[in-house]
Amino acid sequence: MLYPITVEVLHQVFSPHGYVEKIVTFQKSAGFQALIQFQSRQSAVSARNSLQGRNIYDGCCQLDIQFSNLEELQVNYNNERSRDFTNPSLPSEQKGRPSSQPGYGDAGVGFPQMNNAAAIAAAFGGGLPPGISGTNDRCTVLASNLNPDRIDEDKLFNLFSLYGNIVRIKLLRNKPDHALVQMGDGFQAELAVHFLKGATLFGKRLEVNFSKHPNITMGAETHEYLNSNLNRFNRNAAKNYRYCCSPTKMIHLSTLPQDITEEEIVSHLEEHGSIVNSKLFEMNAKKQALVMFENEEQATEALVCKHASSLGDSMIRISFSQLQTI
Repeated sequence: MLYPITVEVLHQVFSPHGYVEKIVTFQKSAGFQALIQFQSRQSAVSARNSLQGRNIYDGCCQLDIQFSNLEELQVNYNNERSRDFTNPSLPSEQKGRPSSQPGYGDAGVGFPQMNNAAAIAAAFGGGLPPGISGTNDRCTVLASNLNPDRIDEDKLFNLFSLYGNIVRIKLLRNKPDHALVQMGDGFQAELAVHFLKGATLFGKRLEVNFSKHPNITMGAETHEYLNSNLNRFNRNAAKNYRYCCSPTKMIHLSTLPQDITEEEIVSHLEEHGSIVNSKLFEMNAKKQALVMFENEEQATEALVCKHASSLGDSMIRISFSQLQTI
């Protein structure tokens, strides 16, 4: 950095877009980073849309802004590196300890970007899945060899949202079997590439690679999912990371109606393939189900077509299950 970037500087840059509640800054191997908490989600979206790619100072300190999976920042001190604007009475440093960032870079708090591989590894039980580097910073992936007669943006959303939040999706009209998918961050993109490469959907073997485009620009043919309440990683991100896997024969259904029957579930899904077995059960007073198809392709089709569909008075949620038998 050629010029200092402090909490005050960041507050000056971001506060025109809404009330900034908290700021935490820290140094990582990838460079200087900050977490900024707004009072409202709308303000955070406005700030990102307006400031992404802009420079803090003329000709330097370009902003690269991603949304965090953290629901709340914990700020212990008000100083030049961290600030809780809702609690001005916080001390400037811990008594008897030199002033240093108490935070997020050292403690392994769940910072969602993959610069903090340790936090994400913790979600996977202490180590990243084999084949995952945790160092990718490219957020956009290119999916190709799609079935153009059967695929659409919402079906791609249902599949890719298993591995992270979706920002935008664009089907390429000049290449109807290609689509760009912009994930919430580089780690989520890496998970999607790793787990979906070679998966079969609608009779086609998918090819999934990182795109040369850093993001998808808004346009008439771009579908925006940034604010979709169907994004799975807005809550319980660590739990969702643990469930990431390649497509399996078994799908797990949740948010089912309380009065649902196993026959109704089978009827809702059987158009997508041969159902080998199914089981309806209750956990934490909520109805859930497991459905096993004859093969992974049938289960994948059921997931992309029926996730977020209505069953009774409920919008159901579908994920792959790593269980081998019911």
